[in-house]
Amino acid sequence: MIIKKCVASIPLITCDPYFSVWSNTDALNEKDTVHWTGRTQQLKGIVSVDDKDYGFMGITGLENAKQLSIDINPTSTVYEFKAGSIKLFVRFTTPLILSDPELVSRPVTYVDFKASSLDSDVHNVKVTITADENHCHISDEACDMFGNKYLRSGFSAAWMGKIKQSPLCHSGDQITIDWGYMYIAVPKGLGDVSINPGDRYTINGMVEFTTDTKRDVFMMLAYDDTAAINYFGTIKKAYWAEKGATILDILEKATNEHSSLILRCDLLDESLMRKAENIAGEDYALLCALSYRQSIAAHKLIADENGDLVFLSKENNSNGCIGTVDVSYPSIPLYLIYNTDYIKGMLRPVFKFASLPVWRYDFAPHDVGRYPYATGQVYASILKKNKFAADGVYPPYYIMGQEEEVYDFRYQMPVEESGNMLIMCAAVALRDGNADFSKPYMDTLQTWVSYLLKYGEDPEDQLCTDDFAGHLAHNVNLSAKAIMGIASFGIILDMLGRESEAKMYSEKAALLAARWEERAGKGDHTVLSFGDDDSWSLKYNTVWDIFFDTELFSDSFFMNEIKWYIKRSNKYGVPLDSRKAYTKSDWILWCAAFASTKEERKALISPIAEYLYDSPDRDPFGDWYDTETAARIHFRNRTVQGGIFMPILIDEQF
Repeated sequence: MIIKKCVASIPLITCDPYFSVWSNTDALNEKDTVHWTGRTQQLKGIVSVDDKDYGFMGITGLENAKQLSIDINPTSTVYEFKAGSIKLFVRFTTPLILSDPELVSRPVTYVDFKASSLDSDVHNVKVTITADENHCHISDEACDMFGNKYLRSGFSAAWMGKIKQSPLCHSGDQITIDWGYMYIAVPKGLGDVSINPGDRYTINGMVEFTTDTKRDVFMMLAYDDTAAINYFGTIKKAYWAEKGATILDILEKATNEHSSLILRCDLLDESLMRKAENIAGEDYALLCALSYRQSIAAHKLIADENGDLVFLSKENNSNGCIGTVDVSYPSIPLYLIYNTDYIKGMLRPVFKFASLPVWRYDFAPHDVGRYPYATGQVYASILKKNKFAADGVYPPYYIMGQEEEVYDFRYQMPVEESGNMLIMCAAVALRDGNADFSKPYMDTLQTWVSYLLKYGEDPEDQLCTDDFAGHLAHNVNLSAKAIMGIASFGIILDMLGRESEAKMYSEKAALLAARWEERAGKGDHTVLSFGDDDSWSLKYNTVWDIFFDTELFSDSFFMNEIKWYIKRSNKYGVPLDSRKAYTKSDWILWCAAFASTKEERKALISPIAEYLYDSPDRDPFGDWYDTETAARIHFRNRTVQGGIFMPILIDEQF
């Protein structure tokens, strides 16, 4: 959709947590492009119109083309410029089509170009994109680099990378890659590529065409990370390379498939935007357009030792954890809509770690490491965090035994993560129409549901996913999660043909839900914590009662909550609870799925769009922000924005 004013930061390249380039300014040629962390990663774009040069991307030192519009869609961003006597259209497309895992893993973004004449003449157009070496290393200073050209039958490619390569040489949050090779590729007959080993190493792609050209004109930006993840001691390549493909093989496929993939992306974009507008209007469509690529590209896709998908999130701008359960949980609506295989890929590493001797607890873990090391939970580690805070690599916790003291219980999230895992498994089962995925893990799930039965009705003083708000005893929303986790186990049992056991858990969940409403209800709303009559909070966890069609909570509860949230909304959204003015955008959308009318959904969703328009922070879609000032408090470019799609999921379910 064409945006009327600029929003947050604009996605350009969205392949994975390391290959991720954005524009954080109103005009693409106003500032240099950046990584999602805000670190400069320069892409410079120059268009020559009848031999006169204009800058359209980054700081070029030339006269700037005039930017006319930005069109943001789920898989693409299109800029329109006036440069001399032409209009130039520049489209960045990362074809993240969730039905095709190899395509989702493919580290290639297309940049397409079209030009139209503003007069009656045919004009000659040449477009050049230059990539700086800072895409390949974390140092702000120039490094010892090397590069060259590859010539293939269908394309030419320029590449560059550090001379001294140390794959997987660090772990952390606000850092970029320090290994691998960047590529710019141009299809045969459209132009050429070159390298410039000057004071700073750069590679260039150039295409030439005229304003009456009918052929697709494009180039490709790609990154070969050579090693992607340390997965419990095994160094794994990205999924696209699992069967031996090289980056040149992938660039050849991308060249040949360009036209068909652009068409498929257009169809996906059109379908998704139409669904969003029908549910809650243009503001909701904007949120979906900005969330789709962001959520997917905050993961890395690999295969495990059995060849099954493993979809590992990076907890961006939070702590850098990998495979965080309470980051996966809010993200799953997007993947329930399009392909549950990715949710299974989120769950597999957690079950793997939970089965190891070092995890001696009767509740689910929080994470499986710190990106790109999936080598055991690091959250709540008793080791001194300052030794590993910046870019250090945590030890391999997965090889430790039960006798080792590794974690501090005070910082675990027992009810939170156990409920999350059970709910995710049940949601996958219902969407698939069978519980086959959960069957091998039933003993583990039994342990976790037993924990919820013992501690979930009125949770003790412990953390939940909103851990930034601190510990909270008697958390009503966390209790709702425990209830839905217990109901989830009943659903799974029923789908496995264990009807009598299933009935027991379903009846227990119903009993707990009835007591929950009685204790938490205060007429027109529910409280934040049991016994705190002057409080309230977003009860986002209850949305699964609607999705599961379990009817544990009354219709009046959902109706009252929606009315209460609308009354409590500030200019930029409903606060998370009565304690602070901050909120989480993903949780607002989960609550918006309670609504029975489009007007109610818009009342909750439109303020989030205003946050994106007015926020002083030009970052990728942040999910934790102040509802009074539109200032991002923390968290950017996180996969949790897959939760933005909850209203679509609920609409499709019914």
